[in-house]
Amino acid sequence: MKRLVLAMLLAVGLGYVIVGQQSVQVMAQDQKPEVGYQAPHFTLTGLNNQQYRVAGKREKPLIINFWASWCGPCKMEAPDLQKIHEMYGKKVDLYGVNVTSNDNPEAAMQFVQSYKLTFPIPMDVTGSVSDRYKIMAFPTTYLVDREGIVRQKIIGMIDAKTLEKELQKLLAD
Repeated sequence: MKRLVLAMLLAVGLGYVIVGQQSVQVMAQDQKPEVGYQAPHFTLTGLNNQQYRVAGKREKPLIINFWASWCGPCKMEAPDLQKIHEMYGKKVDLYGVNVTSNDNPEAAMQFVQSYKLTFPIPMDVTGSVSDRYKIMAFPTTYLVDREGIVRQKIIGMIDAKTLEKELQKLLAD
């Protein structure tokens, strides 16, 4: 009788571990703008007319920063993002996605020139990407690992020192 109970407990425990592992794998494959999920895929054209794509695995981790030119915190954050790009540009991609559906291309271009931003600026003209990422406030930043999984979601401004700490963790993985 004891062996039967032990065998049943072992079977239930093993089943729990297998199901738990499968649910983690499914979660990582699902596209959702939340920590632990695959970053929603997109392709946008940048201010430089190049295509920028998020679609699963990548060579380098990625920072996706959603912003608008009229956003006060975005203006305060822009120099720090440029600093991070200059420091980590060879190790980490940085896309500054302008939510053009809530902005305009001319204002975005003026913003980029004013802050001397040299990282890619994909333009979300229709707002479809910001909708998929459920952007409710500017700025909003996502940190995505090499596997395409969202590791951090930061709503509001982030300073260079804090972002650098988070990047160190992302690069260590």
